[in-house]
Amino acid sequence: MNCAVISRRRATPLETPMKTKNQLALAPWVFTVGFFILWEVVCRALKVSSFILPAPSTILLAVWEYRNQLAYHAMHTLWMTLAGFGLAVGFGLLLGMVLGSSRLINAGSYPLLVGFNSIPKVAVVPILVFWFGVGWVPPVLTAFLISFFPIVVNVATGIATVEPEMEDVLRALGASKRDIVFKVGVPRAMPYFFGSLKVAITLAYVGSVIGEQNASNVGIGNLLTRASAAFEVPLVWAALVVLAVLGVVMYAATAYVEQSMTGWAQRSQMAA
Repeated sequence: MNCAVISRRRATPLETPMKTKNQLALAPWVFTVGFFILWEVVCRALKVSSFILPAPSTILLAVWEYRNQLAYHAMHTLWMTLAGFGLAVGFGLLLGMVLGSSRLINAGSYPLLVGFNSIPKVAVVPILVFWFGVGWVPPVLTAFLISFFPIVVNVATGIATVEPEMEDVLRALGASKRDIVFKVGVPRAMPYFFGSLKVAITLAYVGSVIGEQNASNVGIGNLLTRASAAFEVPLVWAALVVLAVLGVVMYAATAYVEQSMTGWAQRSQMAA
């Protein structure tokens, strides 16, 4: 009797990473769509009132209905967030380099930085209004104040963790402290720096919205305040969805730049 032997074709070494890459590319879409489908099903099955929790379909209708208004305010929020984020990147990078290259300045400055970062930024907005009045300046500065701290900490950590043995070798070869910081410390800190940017960009959105709610006549934060006062719940949720989309887009852009500039630092081969 002839026995049929069924052999299973094994994936080649090149096919496995490609399959994993495709799965990772699809995962965000599958999880996001699944989340909104579950949300829709729960709202309809339990007959949840739109005043309590609108279904995604109701929110999408509100987005379309108020599209012009949302687009106008979203553009203001976007540029105020990017302005504050840009200030945070420049200031955080410079201050992080100073703290990472000097133990004395690091030890002296950290209590001040931690204490300032512990202050709720919503409490600082009235002071900014006293100084600059109502307008675009308080939201920009609030976005800056709430987002620079992670950049400072991560850049300082990246520079300060250069191996002492490497520093000794470089000094023996005639390198100055400035050479060590800029040619070794800064490149070493880049993965830390870009990791902090992904945190800082989301914090910058939080800061700009807080500033808009308290000290601006435009922006998603101002729209949220007015819609909440008028009990326009679908508009509130539509504004929140727009904020979420803007945040995801900016996070993805930051992650893309990180992958382009520091891909050499990502060596993990763990399977999905």
